[in-house]
Amino acid sequence: MSDIPISTADQSSSGRPPAVMQVLPALVTGGVERGTVDTAKALAKAGWMSYVVSAGGPMVRELERAGARHITLPVNSKNPFVMRKNTARLEELIRSLPVDVVHVRSRAPAWSARAAALRCGVPLVTTFHNAYKSHSWFKKFWANPMSKGDIVVAISDFVADYANSAFGVPRARLVTIPRGTDLVKFDPNRIYPERMSNLQQQWRLTDGLPVILLPGRLTRWKGHTVLLRALKILAERHDGKQDFTAVLLGSGRDGYRAELESLIVQYRLDRSVRIPGDGKDMPAAYMLADVVVSASTFPEGFGRVAVEAQAMGKPVIATDHGGSRETVLPGGETGWLVKAGDAKALADALDEALHLTPERRMEIAARARRHVSENFTVDAMCDAYIKVYTRLLFPEHR
Repeated sequence: MSDIPISTADQSSSGRPPAVMQVLPALVTGGVERGTVDTAKALAKAGWMSYVVSAGGPMVRELERAGARHITLPVNSKNPFVMRKNTARLEELIRSLPVDVVHVRSRAPAWSARAAALRCGVPLVTTFHNAYKSHSWFKKFWANPMSKGDIVVAISDFVADYANSAFGVPRARLVTIPRGTDLVKFDPNRIYPERMSNLQQQWRLTDGLPVILLPGRLTRWKGHTVLLRALKILAERHDGKQDFTAVLLGSGRDGYRAELESLIVQYRLDRSVRIPGDGKDMPAAYMLADVVVSASTFPEGFGRVAVEAQAMGKPVIATDHGGSRETVLPGGETGWLVKAGDAKALADALDEALHLTPERRMEIAARARRHVSENFTVDAMCDAYIKVYTRLLFPEHR
């Protein structure tokens, strides 16, 4: 954890531990939420006062068990009148708790959180969790408060470059902090056989057939249709044989799911492709996979799937753009990067991944897990955030 001594709190005029308030829409599930909770827990463990403001959700309990405090406000609202009330309430909280640093992680609450921080004269940290669209004046206007932090954090160099070029965030205010993966949770040695057996039954897997896993919401830009075209090419290349099972793990709009199911039948893949819904035990899901695919057609800001899969020692095929260029070692080192939307290139990479020798597979597994442990851990992420807060509060520790 952070090497910044907590005794720095004694140098403030208040003589109390420093206090950070993170603000985000809700605590349901996802990378933004996970990063918020992990950071809040790390702050509490380090002796800081740790507050989180959101509309609530199932992750609140985990947060409070760790010693952080949750405050429920409708900061997920995009209603201007509600946002104005949120500003007044956040200002009241900053003054009464009191709060030393405000850290906002999403566009809607950024309007209220920034205004409240300015009124109270406290530093503001913002985190760009993606390359927010700026092709229309309104989208750029909506995301603009995220560019106004005293320090602007980006979850990858790709996102940092975008914040600089599209929103004019000066390099001096930009810091890249990659998302962190929990290497205790995502540890191949901690997955009991019954966890895998349960999923095996749910997915109706056939013993001996390799598993291709694409985790992600059922939404078009995640590239499910590209994978289905690649599987069709793969089957045709091997005289119609489908020596694999592909699992599209996630939920989404019923209309899009119906479209995928129609394509599966059209491509004659109905015996080989499963759409089982959400994955509640992702470490076990990765363990069942022989190769994990991230086929996103729009650049991912970071690409959590690729990192989690590597933590589990699995080879990854990802699209060659966005954060994947920073998380996957290409050319078969820990995986492959393929052109977005290119079904043939994806089929070629799948062919190679599915025919790895056991020795090569073991080499990739060891290299992939080492790559994550050296670059993308929860501890490293939390340590970096605490250093950002400290830099704002105690400049002498820069």
